[in-house]
Amino acid sequence: MSSSYISKALRQLIIDRSACCCEYCLLPEIAVFLSHEIDHVIAEKHEGKTDAGNLALACSLCNKYKGSDIASIDPKTGEVVRLYHPRNDRWSDHFALNDGEIIGQTSIGRVTVRLLRMNQSARIEERRILVKAGLLQVPLG
Repeated sequence: MSSSYISKALRQLIIDRSACCCEYCLLPEIAVFLSHEIDHVIAEKHEGKTDAGNLALACSLCNKYKGSDIASIDPKTGEVVRLYHPRNDRWSDHFALNDGEIIGQTSIGRVTVRLLRMNQSARIEERRILVKAGLLQVPLG
C-alpha cells in the first residue's frame, strides 16, 4: 500500500494513459467489480517515486500478486529477471495474447506472467470472453 499521496490530477493522468485497462494483464476496468488500483511499478520501499514515470494502472489481482516485487525467477532459465515495467517496456515486445492466454515472449514476459498469475484458468476464460466482446485489445507498439 502506498504511503505517498497521489493527487487527483496524477491519478487521472494514470487512468487516461492506460485507457482504463490494467497495464499488466490488459483487463478493462469496465469488466470488473473492483476498481483498478494505482501501482508503484518500483515500490516505494525500493526507492520508487510517486510520479507519472513510476505509476501504472493495475487490476486488483495483478497488483495483489505483484506486491512490492521488482524481479522473479525465469521458469525457463532459472535466472533472476526484472519484471515488466509499463513505462519503460512495450507490452507487445514481451507478451502475446493467444486464445485468452498471455504468453511471455521474453524472460521479462515469462517472469511477469508467472509472478502475477496471469494465466489462471478463470483469468484466461475472462480474457477469451472480453476479446470476443471486443472489450480487450492488445496494445500496438
